[in-house]
Amino acid sequence: MPDLVFTRRFSMGHRLIHGASESCALPHGHNEFVTIRLTPTHPARLDGRGNMPVSFQRAKSTWHRFVDEKLDHALQLAEDDPLLAWFQANEPARAQRIVITPGDPTTELMVCLMMAKLNAFLKADGDVLRCTEVSLQETPTNTVSFSGNPEEMIPAGRSPESCWWNRADMSISD
Repeated sequence: MPDLVFTRRFSMGHRLIHGASESCALPHGHNEFVTIRLTPTHPARLDGRGNMPVSFQRAKSTWHRFVDEKLDHALQLAEDDPLLAWFQANEPARAQRIVITPGDPTTELMVCLMMAKLNAFLKADGDVLRCTEVSLQETPTNTVSFSGNPEEMIPAGRSPESCWWNRADMSISD
């Protein structure tokens, strides 16, 4: 069965405070492209009629809504970033637009969180498809791709079912 591959563009802001990149310690933004690859959970011969397990529209709709409404123009911060506490205390409405991550919101972490979130959406939609790869283009010259089990890469220390990236809802924080 052929895979479905599609891309969505979004703009984001973030900062990395844990010393990996001093140039990224100040809040800044990127225009990113996220490309996902979906494969049928039960591959079968095309049926000679509809010839697809799920329409592109169905496969993309929830994911595109999540990217457009929750990731686009959101700020990504580590859960221990002092800016997060400032927003929560001084601008709580804007704090709801912050993607909160376990540690710095690097591109490497974000591809894993995105894959986990997308797989939660797909499972809730009948488990017909699963995400097998996510690529996140941070700049025209830097892309991170991930395939595998995102739970094996996401920092440990919390109950997986309580994490926003494992829930089939529009949450971006816990």
